[in-house]
Amino acid sequence: MVHGTLEVLLIGAKGLENTDYLCNMDPYAVLKCRSQEQRSSIASGKGSNPEWNENFVFTVSDQATELSVKLMDSDSGTGDDFVGEATIPLEAVYAEGSIPPTVYNVVKDEHYCGEIKVGLTFTPEDVRQRGLPEDFGGWKQSD
Repeated sequence: MVHGTLEVLLIGAKGLENTDYLCNMDPYAVLKCRSQEQRSSIASGKGSNPEWNENFVFTVSDQATELSVKLMDSDSGTGDDFVGEATIPLEAVYAEGSIPPTVYNVVKDEHYCGEIKVGLTFTPEDVRQRGLPEDFGGWKQSD
């Protein structure tokens, strides 16, 4: 089983369905990987094309098969509105080590409602952190 850290670069979104009819929406993202959940800042007044450029770090194993990014619209006074969600498979980042910023569809009730751009980097846990000596498996030249 592979363990390590998953770094998520949340860049931005485009073409989101505006849930605020009188003004621009204030979107934010909720990133979830298994039981871990993190929230981006609110892109105040950015409407349908918000930019965050924020990094998030999750501790993962290859049992975590996907990253969920739920987009919400922050509303003061009333409950926040659900804008849409993207589900990002993680198998490729485990195999490749990193996935450059890629566009994923945002879906609400099985309908396309915009896109989100996310970059991923997976760093496996270093075996040296498990207490093995530095020169394990190597050889030293004698004089």
